[in-house]
Amino acid sequence: MNGFSHENPYGDDKVFDACGLFGMMDVTGKAFSGHDVVKAISNMEERGNGLGSGYAVYGCYPDYADCYAFHVMFTDPAARAAVEERLKPDFLLVHDEEVPHKPIAGLYNAPLIRRYFLQVNEAAPDRHLYDEAEFIIAKVMAINIAGLGAYIYSSGKNLGVFKGVGFPDQIAEYFDVASYSGYLWTAHNRFPTNTPGWWGGAHPFGLLDWTVVHNGEISSYGANRRFLEMHGYHCTMTTDTEAMTYASDFLMRRHKLPVEVAVKVMAAPLWEEIARMPDEEQALYRTLRQVYSKLLFTGPFTIIVAREGEMIGLADRLRLRPLVAATAGDRLYISSEEASIRLINPALERVWTPVGGEPVIGRLKEEARSKTQDL
Repeated sequence: MNGFSHENPYGDDKVFDACGLFGMMDVTGKAFSGHDVVKAISNMEERGNGLGSGYAVYGCYPDYADCYAFHVMFTDPAARAAVEERLKPDFLLVHDEEVPHKPIAGLYNAPLIRRYFLQVNEAAPDRHLYDEAEFIIAKVMAINIAGLGAYIYSSGKNLGVFKGVGFPDQIAEYFDVASYSGYLWTAHNRFPTNTPGWWGGAHPFGLLDWTVVHNGEISSYGANRRFLEMHGYHCTMTTDTEAMTYASDFLMRRHKLPVEVAVKVMAAPLWEEIARMPDEEQALYRTLRQVYSKLLFTGPFTIIVAREGEMIGLADRLRLRPLVAATAGDRLYISSEEASIRLINPALERVWTPVGGEPVIGRLKEEARSKTQDL
């Protein structure tokens, strides 16, 4: 960590409390620009070291709202032809282009990044083997593990992920993040500890309409990854947060667990706590610990998980990483620091520190959800 000794005066080889998270949602579905989000996450610049930052925005592609927006990172530009050839039998291409960007001083080794707006080809040879979501996952994973030098890192509808190696303000300027609008935003400022700082390893991580940003260190990553790979997910981004993204999909979409139950798998109560619960509740938590033991995430963490119409904040049971939530009118904020929230909205109505293992959940109001789904 040469060059960052001012942030680490004790000379340790890691900074254990770093990485910055920020999430902002309008529960009425009203879109807003990324300007304040960039301002808030950039206010926590000391939580990163320039090796990764990124943004996810929901509702940013209204002209292609019925298409899957694949953001593809080409570490080898020559892989483009091979990727496009693989997409042809399975999807109908509506539009594609290089993701708009501009050169920024201090950003290096930027890969070619293109976005493809796609609809599922119902006549695809293996379409009958999967429902639509599983079809998308199968195709994303097939490309990501093919060794082509290409990675699909965002694959939802009306959702965009913009990330890379740099500080938050640099990545925001590179992709002109403030020019996009959406009703739900998450942002991340990275300080990698055990994993490399590279464009694909920056947060957010995405699959279908799921995105995750994370502060912490998952010591159970090996067990989590092996379990997920047994169920068709492949971790190719060399960062533990990717496993949390796939676990969210597995638990809440594939196994249809409510958020309130799924978080009790990822941040499970201790066995001694379970033993003190009423019998019925105890039976539930014992079952969750036994059935999903490999999806218990151990180690310090806070995460913001988002999907269409929903934003979820969660800290580990012992709250070894900071998380604060706030509301003002129709806006919900989740952040590593209260200062970043107050910077963009000093007139907050409620501010609180979530209990470890207990989720903060923001959901679109019913009328807003219907409107969003009809876009």
